[in-house]
Amino acid sequence: MDTSRASLADLKHYLQVATEAAQAGGVLLMQHRGALSQVRVKSASGDLVTEADLASERAILSRFKAALPTHAILAEESGAHPADNGHTESDYLWAIDPLDGTLNYAHGLPFFCVSIGLLIRGKPRVGVVYAPALNHLYTGIVAPEGDSAEALAFCNDAALQVSIADDLKTSLLATGFPYHRSELSDNNYAEFMYFADRTQDIRRPGAAALDLCFVASGCYEGYWEQYLNPWDVVAGAAIVEAAGGQISAYNGDALDPYSGAIVASNGHIHSLLIEGLQQVAAKKGSSHAGQR
Repeated sequence: MDTSRASLADLKHYLQVATEAAQAGGVLLMQHRGALSQVRVKSASGDLVTEADLASERAILSRFKAALPTHAILAEESGAHPADNGHTESDYLWAIDPLDGTLNYAHGLPFFCVSIGLLIRGKPRVGVVYAPALNHLYTGIVAPEGDSAEALAFCNDAALQVSIADDLKTSLLATGFPYHRSELSDNNYAEFMYFADRTQDIRRPGAAALDLCFVASGCYEGYWEQYLNPWDVVAGAAIVEAAGGQISAYNGDALDPYSGAIVASNGHIHSLLIEGLQQVAAKKGSSHAGQR
């Protein structure tokens, strides 16, 4: 296989595998919904895992291992899974969150999803985010340059397109806060206040993958967050790009899915988001190395 370039046909095949796997996971989430008997705290009181997370992940992994055995996997609950050649690192790596928004799910809120994204040589290229309680299936492909003029980002059957707002005062943003925020000085409070004073408002629903999809759909103009994991952002990042939006690090550089931080926007306000984040960082006197 030529790992330097995947064709559009290849990417569409990968998308179909991911879509079927996400839907299988979503079915199990709905079956367990409202009937949880095993809820366990992981790193902090808001960081939970349930039997639904585990059942969803098992269903997803079984489909990937059967359909794409030469691709590696990084899954939230079970960690790294090597490709069938024995390598845990691969040019093709799937980042899988079987239940993004577990706290919402455990409390009966419908804002949760399955998130499955493909990195090819570290770049988000395919994304599927399935929110079964909302009946929303988000999909996106970042096509090879020059390969496609067709729409490649959808919610169900409707093509996605980012919004056209070009200033903060007409923008609705979204963000999130780390689980250990009470123990951190760099907890996103200062950034939140900066943008709260300059935008229409900010939302904090609690599922990063869906926040990114809402940027892709034009509901939000922008989104920023740190202390995330690759499985939180890869799928949504691909969908944002496929819908015409922009993703980056906090300083505007190319996104590193392993850095923990992401900025996503409709593209029109991206420089304003970066400028604001940099102003806040300068006031705090920290570059936040490793999180930006």
